[in-house]
Amino acid sequence: MSKKETKNDLAIETLGLTKIYGSGNTEVVAMKDASMQVHNGEVVALLGPSGSGKSTFLAAVGLINPPTSGKVFIGGQLTLDGGEAYTNLRSFRRHHIGFIFQKSNLIPFLTAVENVQIALELNGETPRAGRKRAMELLDYLGVADRADNLPSMLSGGQQQRVAVARALANRPSVILADEPTAALDSSRGRQVMELFAQVAHEQGAGVIVVTHDHRALDIFDTIYEMEDGLMQRKIQHAESSV
Repeated sequence: MSKKETKNDLAIETLGLTKIYGSGNTEVVAMKDASMQVHNGEVVALLGPSGSGKSTFLAAVGLINPPTSGKVFIGGQLTLDGGEAYTNLRSFRRHHIGFIFQKSNLIPFLTAVENVQIALELNGETPRAGRKRAMELLDYLGVADRADNLPSMLSGGQQQRVAVARALANRPSVILADEPTAALDSSRGRQVMELFAQVAHEQGAGVIVVTHDHRALDIFDTIYEMEDGLMQRKIQHAESSV
């Protein structure tokens, strides 16, 4: 599929992603022929046991660890074809992709607002404009009242909300979250999952959430599963009985 053939409403499209480590007797196929489509404004869950290839897939989509073969389109733009990059990956990531991980990874000596603001300033925003945007995001995510608190003064759920704000800082078209609720209880975990759906639907971003948590799957628009490096099945939310 060429760049022109990619649908305009797709935030993410992967075609036949395969990742192989080693060779010969030491060859390990971590991911095989993994294809996915995520539309603008859609929130997708990616399920599967440990070692199934989920994080390998997310690293390929996030342009962190290129696949051995297969194509990655972001916003209709061909960014990776196997190991060949079609853009400056580091710059593209900063402007188009937001990441959230199991731990919030907030800078411990910066306040909540400063943790968001620094992402903007690294992309060339002025301190004043960066702080304004950061405060708007913290307000949007319901933690503006904790703007001047250090991460150690925030609950786990609040830290993840600040991490989401930071991921949204540069208005990315794609949000990738790897086990973002693993350290949270069920109530706070569901709140964070609902937050991803809110971000997708209101901000128009394409969101992929890698998760082991089956308790909040009703929140997602679409569910994919991986096993042994393969995308096993796709469940549309309306059809899901999970």
